[in-house]
Amino acid sequence: MSNWRLSQLRVAIIGVGSIGGIILGAMADTDVDIVCVSRGSTAKNLSDLGLVLHTPEGSIEVIPSERYLLVDSESKNLSEQIRGTCDIAIICGKTLDTPALAELASQVLTNDGYALTIQNGLGNAEVLAHRLGRERVFVGSLTHAAWRSNQGEVHWVGRGSINFGALDSQENHRAESLLNILNDAELDAVLCDDIEQIIWKKLLINVAINPVCAIAGVRNGALLEVNSLWQQSMQAMREAAIVARASGVDLGDIKLDEYLRDVVVISPENRCSMLQDIMAGRPTEIDALCGAVVLRGEAEGIPTPCNAILHGLIKGIENSSKFD
Repeated sequence: MSNWRLSQLRVAIIGVGSIGGIILGAMADTDVDIVCVSRGSTAKNLSDLGLVLHTPEGSIEVIPSERYLLVDSESKNLSEQIRGTCDIAIICGKTLDTPALAELASQVLTNDGYALTIQNGLGNAEVLAHRLGRERVFVGSLTHAAWRSNQGEVHWVGRGSINFGALDSQENHRAESLLNILNDAELDAVLCDDIEQIIWKKLLINVAINPVCAIAGVRNGALLEVNSLWQQSMQAMREAAIVARASGVDLGDIKLDEYLRDVVVISPENRCSMLQDIMAGRPTEIDALCGAVVLRGEAEGIPTPCNAILHGLIKGIENSSKFD
């Protein structure tokens, strides 16, 4: 292994979709050593064409494949060039794939390396902790907005921030290098102590935007233009907030309508991930979003009718092709 490698941090981006593409594009301008873990047509595009990134400012950047090492997660054998060499793994893949993503993280990380999940929904951190150990897991919430075209190009349509912290808050001292990397990449990262608050505040946004925009087939900005859509989003969000507080989560002095409006204002042109999944005929993350709110609500004795309806409608859309 070269001295050049030993002098650098190596970061694995596991799952290079729209959000993973943002992370890759931003980190490409730093001096970290990057490993991209992807599969299928995405892996092929990253190998053949590099990453094409449309920035929020309107420019088009191409990150050449020479800038990163590429791992096809569908290959059976992980190269010794990659195995056990990464200091940090950033998990950007779908919640449905978290067990497999956790296994990949365990293979690429060094013995004292750690993982940051910026996935949607509940339960991802626990899956990672089961595989890696609680002390090696960090949890984040990202408000940067992006969507990916059929050609594999990533459209970064709104700049936001990343709030993150250790699953075990006593491990936050380990995050300095990651915090510096994310801020060197101009991703506006903030280190936080209250992980439950991070997870649930992200969930509030997810249940408000994803199912409503996916069912209506609209971009985020439509929520501010169509009052009936806004009201559905707000009701789903209110239910989730009630469940969070009943579960002992401190949401602070959050004003739900302002919180949702602030996110939509910076991402009006975004196609949320659930809409992208529906358009592509892929399974969605609805079980980890509205489904998780419904289950937690049942455990706390709190009705969540709006989330239950949204969950049922998305499941129906997912299975609609079976009834043609």
